[in-house]
Amino acid sequence: MSKRQSDYLSALLNDALSESTPAPVAPTRPAPVVPTAPAPASVRSATTLLARESALARVANGEVKQVTQLLLDPARVRIWTGNPRHQESLTEANCRELIDAILAEGGQKVPAIVRRVDNDPAHDYEVIAGSRRHWAISWLRANNYPDMMFLAQVYALDDESAFRISDIENRARKDVSDFERARTYLTALDQHYGGKQVRMAERLRLSKGWLSKMLSVGALPDWAVAAFASPADIQLATCYPLAQRIQSLEAANDTELLPLMKYAAEELGKLQASVRGGPTVPAAEVVRLLMSVDAPAPSEDRSLLTLPAPSGRPALSVMSSNRNGVSLRLHAGSGASARELTELFRKALEALDKQGKGLR
Repeated sequence: MSKRQSDYLSALLNDALSESTPAPVAPTRPAPVVPTAPAPASVRSATTLLARESALARVANGEVKQVTQLLLDPARVRIWTGNPRHQESLTEANCRELIDAILAEGGQKVPAIVRRVDNDPAHDYEVIAGSRRHWAISWLRANNYPDMMFLAQVYALDDESAFRISDIENRARKDVSDFERARTYLTALDQHYGGKQVRMAERLRLSKGWLSKMLSVGALPDWAVAAFASPADIQLATCYPLAQRIQSLEAANDTELLPLMKYAAEELGKLQASVRGGPTVPAAEVVRLLMSVDAPAPSEDRSLLTLPAPSGRPALSVMSSNRNGVSLRLHAGSGASARELTELFRKALEALDKQGKGLR
């Protein structure tokens, strides 16, 4: 490592950098990163950059072997598989503010964090933190700004260090949802920490209780996730009770409530898809509807099977099934349409057939 790079890292470790950003350099030639004069007080992004770089140096604990800053062609940079951001959800609309900021500043000012990759002829680097900046630069190059370059700092990192740096980078970002982070935590738990939550909490400097809740939310099954308008709507405070209940039902091998919750989630997912571009069902309401799915009390309803409407309220019950036929009950106030009731009738007959209680 060069003396300048060594001095730079020492400055980071001591939190001694002034409020500045490294100056961009030519795309093919690494440039020494030297702190510049303090920026004006009005430049708030400098403070953010200082805090980030200081945190990155501390969390690396000596594992950072090299720091190089480059201007890159984003087409030669892939997204690391451990990056928490849901890449498919990035659009011009939700990146518009960032795009406008890059244009106003004459280019990207805050560098992303990348590392080199091997054995990939299509890519030279992968993004550890900064995939939204990568998307914005790629979009600009494809839309009238072909000379726009992706500013990045290159670090030599192992996977666990990359995960911790990515986590620090994304903790304060409002556009990275709890669910996106929770899914990466769930994957990292086995990949980097041998399934030991205590070890993971220590390495990430997180509360063990909070991490446990995040892992529960990350374990939400796909059928439950599909009930929300977007994975970005799934936040810890709102969705932890639902994750807890589903886990308890799965642990008990429940065969009564889980099928009903899955059906309600499927109907909610269809409703969300039908109103794309318009008002969707809020996350809190999705959780309330799924949590309200329950089996009727034996004293109130002796049905063999009860299926809910998309509202979550009981809509159709199978009261009996014997050699004389099948008796059904349609519940008032469920809000189900005639088409939805017809579909529930079909599902009820299929369920009876699986139980050996169908029409014979």
